[in-house]
Amino acid sequence: MINVEIISIGDELLIGQTINTNASWMGTQLADNGIKVSYVATISDSWDAILTALRDAQQRSQVVLITGGLGPTKDDITKQVLCAYFETQLVMNEAVLRHVESFFIKRNRPMLEVNKLQAMVPEACEVLFNDQGTAPGMWFEKEGTVFASMPGVPYEMKYLMETHVLPRLAERFPLKKLIQRTYLTQGIGESFLAERIADWENELRAEGLDLAYLPSPGAVKLRISSNSGKQDRVDYYGDQLHEMIPAYLYGQEEETLAEVVGKLLEQRKETVGAIESCTGGSIMAALTSISGSSAYVLGGLVTYSNALKMKLADVKASTLEQFGAVSEETVLEMAAGGKQQLGVNWSVSVSGVAGPTGGSEEKPVGTVWIAIDGPGRKISRQFQFGSDRHRTVQMTVLTALNLLRCEILGINIEKKSN
Repeated sequence: MINVEIISIGDELLIGQTINTNASWMGTQLADNGIKVSYVATISDSWDAILTALRDAQQRSQVVLITGGLGPTKDDITKQVLCAYFETQLVMNEAVLRHVESFFIKRNRPMLEVNKLQAMVPEACEVLFNDQGTAPGMWFEKEGTVFASMPGVPYEMKYLMETHVLPRLAERFPLKKLIQRTYLTQGIGESFLAERIADWENELRAEGLDLAYLPSPGAVKLRISSNSGKQDRVDYYGDQLHEMIPAYLYGQEEETLAEVVGKLLEQRKETVGAIESCTGGSIMAALTSISGSSAYVLGGLVTYSNALKMKLADVKASTLEQFGAVSEETVLEMAAGGKQQLGVNWSVSVSGVAGPTGGSEEKPVGTVWIAIDGPGRKISRQFQFGSDRHRTVQMTVLTALNLLRCEILGINIEKKSN
């Protein structure tokens, strides 16, 4: 296995002005091609920082992928530092110059003198032509280490990686394609999940497979990987996982809960609606973000106030007075009333204290009640999602959609969820 390092250059990355999506995309693409990234460095646009990063990378990596600092302005100094490191000089590359000139001609834009500097490249490099922009990529080799320098503009970097860098790496190094599957869970925390599947994980690892836990608010991804091409074993353990945790495992790879629920409803020719308080329409937004959702989403009601809960969802005034808006009784009436008003097969209702204000000792911030009213069955569940408002809304949406998925499939949900 070769060591690969990614160096991302840019002050804007360090101060958070720009999110470093390049490194994550490159890591994914490299992994898909059987190449594991060992190091990622984000550094400033300074001579010393770049030079030090290049020296450190060469000592520990066989491949160094560099993005950023290749623009025509004075703050872009990557090419000058590369010249110093590889003991070479900048020269005008006529082929690159013609490409830059044609780039501006095609766009009917004037080319400034500063734009010609894009055609100045280190003499020791092999030019990687960039059809998506004016800054070429550059390929160097030094003492057994490959260096590839690319622009920081994401679509330009992606073009150079796909067209030049990845094919060259595949030719240069003997690679075994990485086999991996990502399974998506909702409604169970990382530690609880690990405890629940501990024996399964031990068996998986004993066969030489790897398992990674990738948690986020309300969800945990499980990535099974094989460096030895064991596709059948990866699939085998994935199938076992489906059987072990059906209430939590909802999909694979990039599927969303809204997509999974939508497919189930479409297959059954059934419809859904949402009656929302604390989420303010976010459940409907998730459901209707899917193309073709008009086949199964009829509509929704945002009943943020008690008055609208009564008027639109037929919640009784006595229920609100006795139990309050955030209660099992209220969400059950919201789901039933909304189901009647919307004329749907499945009704989802939510009411909670999103915070950071409005909580009480009995119902602290983060308390959420969710109800599902479906054909012949109603359920309700209480959750505590913490004090962060955005996180509470996000987790409420995911939890409500997973409860709906389970109800459609007839999977019993544990009364206490994590």
